[in-house]
Amino acid sequence: MTVKEYLGQAYRLDQRINSKLDQVASLNDLANKVTTTLTGMPKGPNRATSTMADAVTKIIDLQAEINRDIDRLVDLKSEIISAIKTVDNTEYQTLLEKRYLCFETWEQIAVDMDYSIQHIYRLRDKALSKISIPA
Repeated sequence: MTVKEYLGQAYRLDQRINSKLDQVASLNDLANKVTTTLTGMPKGPNRATSTMADAVTKIIDLQAEINRDIDRLVDLKSEIISAIKTVDNTEYQTLLEKRYLCFETWEQIAVDMDYSIQHIYRLRDKALSKISIPA
């Protein structure tokens, strides 16, 4: 695994968490739209549970997954912070934190740090060369 791949794990995990949160919102919408149809016909004992119960079960399962992912993201960000702190140069640290912990674009980092994008890329290459990833 390269340094970039290691540092980029947090962003990918954050994206997956956001995707799952979108799925929960969609399931909540679905559960709220479910209506019951009343008929005079008795239901069979082997009939599957209602659509709302299925949606609620899926929501609960997905929320448990999200909580596990959030715990992993917190741990991963802590690891990344430790790796970034091994870099001696505070400017490199700032650049790496903005990119790999705050998920800012290189263009935004250039504006924030008042550098050209080319200079940011040079700093990035130097900063990444100073990182050693844990085994």
